[in-house]
Amino acid sequence: MSAAALSRQKAGEDPEAGAEPPTGGEPQSEGESRTGKEPQTGEGPAPARRRRGRPARTESADGPATRDRILGAARAEFAERGYDKTSVRGIAKAAGVDPALVHHYFGTKEQVFGAAVELSLAAALSMPDTLADGAEESMGERMARTMLGIWERPDTRAPMLAVLRSALTNETAAAVLRSLIERRLLERMASEVLHVERPKFRAQLAAAQLVGIALLRHVIEMDPMASAEVDEIVAMVGPTIQRYLTED
Repeated sequence: MSAAALSRQKAGEDPEAGAEPPTGGEPQSEGESRTGKEPQTGEGPAPARRRRGRPARTESADGPATRDRILGAARAEFAERGYDKTSVRGIAKAAGVDPALVHHYFGTKEQVFGAAVELSLAAALSMPDTLADGAEESMGERMARTMLGIWERPDTRAPMLAVLRSALTNETAAAVLRSLIERRLLERMASEVLHVERPKFRAQLAAAQLVGIALLRHVIEMDPMASAEVDEIVAMVGPTIQRYLTED
């Protein structure tokens, strides 16, 4: 310590009293060592860290796009693994989201499966509208051609086959499929389209015949059914479907 400082200390003066105060732009290294804080620069507070958990909305954690992505992943998982081996966690991983988002949008695994089935069978479930949009005399031909046409297209056939495989191996999946076909196809045909006695039974007869033809063609692949032209099948089965739907 210098002689001048020692003299001031003895006189009761602050040894730092003569020092220059730090300017606003100079770091206070001594203060930093005590507090561990950075000096304020006048640019406002630093952004707060985002808490863990559900992703922020700005990261597209919510909204139709995320729901569609989850549903697409669910369809693929159920198609590849079947109902039993598919899990909500696996669906979430495939979609790149937290499992909580799957529950948020769809609920249980059974409900996710129901949504996936409804999407996979969308073309077939629109059959009541197809039948109502046209003359009653050609209803059988329209139903046969539309249903067989859906099975001919790989993009619609593959999801339906995946749904059928799950339904054949798991009772929960079968119950979901039954309920959907009952509500969205058969009951609508019976109440909105058909004007015959026992309309629901008639709708079941027509659907059963067409599904049987599709299975012979595309699952069992049994000739000559598998190699026959769609027009040839429609010409032969159309009148039978017509009788189911319209004749007393």
